[in-house]
This record gives sequence, C-alpha cells and structure tokens, in this order.
Amino acid sequence: MLDANLKTQLKAYLEKVTQPFEIVASLDDSAKSQELLGLLQDIVGLTDKITLKTDGSDVRRPSFALNRPGEDTGVAFAGIPMGHEFTSLVLALLQVGGHPSKLDADTIEQIKGIEGKFEFETYFSLSCQNCPDVVQALNLMAVLNPNIRNVSIDGALFQDEVERRQVMAVPSIYLNGEVFASGRMEVKEILAKIDTGAANRDAEKMSAKQAFDVLVIGGGPAGAAAAIYAARKGIRTAIAGERFGGQVLDTMSIENFISVKETEGPKLVRALEEHVKEYEVDVMNLQRASALVPAASEGGLHEVKFDNGASLKAKTLILSTGARWREMGVPGEQEYKAKGVCFCPHCDGPLFKGKRVAVIGGGNSGVEAAIDLAGIVSHVTLLEFADTLRADAVLQKKLYSLPNVTVIKSAQTTEVKGDGQKVTGLVYKDRTSEELHTVELEGIFVQIGLLPNSDWLKGTVELSRFGEIIVDAKGATNIPGVFAAGDVTTVPYKQIVIAVGEGAKASLSAFDHLIRHN
Repeated sequence: MLDANLKTQLKAYLEKVTQPFEIVASLDDSAKSQELLGLLQDIVGLTDKITLKTDGSDVRRPSFALNRPGEDTGVAFAGIPMGHEFTSLVLALLQVGGHPSKLDADTIEQIKGIEGKFEFETYFSLSCQNCPDVVQALNLMAVLNPNIRNVSIDGALFQDEVERRQVMAVPSIYLNGEVFASGRMEVKEILAKIDTGAANRDAEKMSAKQAFDVLVIGGGPAGAAAAIYAARKGIRTAIAGERFGGQVLDTMSIENFISVKETEGPKLVRALEEHVKEYEVDVMNLQRASALVPAASEGGLHEVKFDNGASLKAKTLILSTGARWREMGVPGEQEYKAKGVCFCPHCDGPLFKGKRVAVIGGGNSGVEAAIDLAGIVSHVTLLEFADTLRADAVLQKKLYSLPNVTVIKSAQTTEVKGDGQKVTGLVYKDRTSEELHTVELEGIFVQIGLLPNSDWLKGTVELSRFGEIIVDAKGATNIPGVFAAGDVTTVPYKQIVIAVGEGAKASLSAFDHLIRHN
C-alpha cells in the first residue's frame, strides 16, 4: 500500500509513539477492505508499539478505530485516509500513542474540562484541502477528552449514507446525530460552539489589552505581511482576523507565487502563520470585526469592535479583510447552500460522482472547475453570462475537447430549483432570445468572482461603488492613520503575491505615520 519512501518517513514519525495501542479494523470482502488492510499492515509493520486486530464490529466497512488498551479513545476512520487525510491519520497515530500536540496549554485545559456527551461524525473527501483541519481538530479533542468521540467518514466511499443524509458539501459535521456545521473549522471555532462561555471569556481578554501601535484586521497574505513588517520595526503589533489565511485556505494549487514553484493554499498559510509567530505579534484568530470607530482627533486612538462584544484600540490600523465568493443572488440559492449549491469543486466534487452538475462562470476559475469536475461527474453544463468565455485559450481548448461538457453562453441563471432537501435543477434565461430554460441536475458550482469583505466599514472608510476600500499609492484610506491592503482594496489584480506586497507597503506607511504624528 505504501511505497518505500513513504514507509521510511512514517517509520521516523512512529518512533515518537510512547504509549502502546491497537488498531481495531472492521472489514468485509470488498476490494476497499483489502486495500485498507494492506495500509494497516504496513503501519503496524513499522513499529512494535501498535498492534492490529481485524475483529471490529463497526457497521461501516471498511473502517478502523485507534484504541489504547482497555480504553475506547474515540478516534475512528471510515474509509481509507489517504490523499489530504493521510496527515490526519499520522497525527491521530501519534496523539493516541502519547505524543503531545502543539496546542496551547489554555486550549488543552478548556477541552479537557468540557462536560457532556459529544458524538461527532465528520464527512470528508480525499481531495478536500479544508477537511483535514476539521478531522484533526476533532480527533485531538477526542484524544484529550473521553466525553468526545469522532469518526471521520469518506463521503465518496459511503455514497448510500451520504445520499440518506443529503450530504452535499465537505467537510460536513454531525453532532449526536444532528447537523452541527459545514466548512473548515479549527479547534477554537468548534470549542466556541460547544463551550458557550468561551466567546465571553475571549471578549473580556481582548478588551483588556492595551492599545497597539499597529492593529491589522484580517489574517490573509496581506495581513500576515503587514504584521511581520510592523513587528520587525519593534512596535506593538497585533493581528485579528476571522480566519488566518483567508481565501488562500480554499485554493488548491498555487503556481505563481514567485520563488515557490508550486504549493497548495493550506501549506502556504501554515508557512505564513509560522513566519508571523517568529515575531512578537499578538495573534487573535476567529475574530470577526463588526465596526470601526475612527480616532476623534489626530494622534488619537482608533477602535475596532468585534462580533463577540470585544473591542481593540490602536494608533494605526491596517484593514486587510480580503474577499469572499460572489453569490448569484437568485431565488433558491440560499435555501440550497451545501445542499447542492457549492463553491469549491475540489472539496465537494467527489460527492457528485456520476451525477449531473453545472458550473456558473466562464473565467479561468469556472473553466478549470468544469475540467476537473468532468473527470468525476456524468455531465457538466457550464453557463456564462457573456457571449464569450473569458478563460485562457489553453483552458478553453481543453474544455471543448471533453465529451461530457456542454457550454452555454449568454445565459443568465435566474433560479435554483429543489425538492426541499436538495438541488434538482436550475433555470436560466437566454439573453439573446429572452427564453427561459430548465436544466435538470444535482449540483451547482458557483465560480463568478469575489466580493470585498467591507460591509462593516460602510459609513466610515470611503468605498468604491464595488465596495472596495479606496486607497492611494501608499495604501492610505481617507481616514488619517487607517491603511488598507489586499483584495479588499481598489488595487487591481487580486493575486496573492500582490496582496503580500501591498500588506508590506501599508505597514511601512503606518510606521511612517507613527513617526510623524505620534
């Protein structure tokens, strides 16, 4: 199952296991069970700390649990955790085997202190780059607290179960049999949902902090660069964002970040986070800004309020809240989000194996999505509002070569149709003839660009008609001491490399402002 190189790497990791445990597998006569058995045999062959039992009684087959002697640890996998989930498997092996996590002590104590019964079921796909964060967070929580269990399920392998529960987006999390959440989540975000007092405690800690010299709002590439450049100046720096990494976390392949030939979004985000932590930066993750109160006078303090009730003050601000997926804004779209309406073809594509789907948008993202999905689904219908596709010629050539793709141009999507539980089709208007047409399908992937995350700034910072923060050549806004960078601004070409540069520039401008005005 594992090649020699991977075995060598895994063997080195397994040397960190200090506490013996067993893998209990539940198998049947299927080829996938034999494939899983081969993987588990490879693992136990690399260390004397782990033993394998194949008499498991789990109804999901193939599956396996990781249990310490005489203890149900609460960590299980249904399926074969390879692809993006192989890291989740390795971490689970280490943590069940006694190797400590890198989680901070306060969070570990918070997890250990949670009372109640928490039975999590997490549906993932092997091609989803966001799923491992959820799987790893819940597995670690299960290892730390006996009241918590988590089984991670490969949705593509357990199609009947996915159909029954109408799982149409990953990661999808169930808690005690009920829908808990959908989408990427970190440990602290999960804790905030099950530990009701966590938000209030965070708010109190944040509000008690002294004013910063530079406060960065937003944790994407622009925000990370701004924080690093500010901290290197030796000034009091903080970064507060809704999720560290922003849209980059949802990016599968990155091939144009100069000096890095090829990487993946989550990998780049980890590198950015590690770089930020090399400096004295107060990082406050999972914090959504809700309002800006500009300083009353020059040299005064700006205040940012957050959804949890907290507020932070600073001499200068750098706004780098990025952008989010643009929605179609048609009837049925909100009702069927995660029930057939999706935004990430890499994550959710495998759940539509053998089904009919549509891709909305004919730019590079839309055409790339259609090409990827064509290898999984039975048929792809690509709808483009304009009368021509906007994607690069090489992508269009590939798209038109695929036998199971239909391209419809001058098409305006007007409605998402469904049966109350899932998507059953869409309606579009032919912009040439004004006729309405219905396409029967099971999934819709929206790829029509981004919207700036600037709603919370309306009435304070000057915005363009598109909602972007208007900045000058130095990244300055219309408010003295308030700067902005990245995809949320009017700077053209929304690229990671540009966002990093703009973040650095805004930070240098903020430092210059501090020198001159404070």
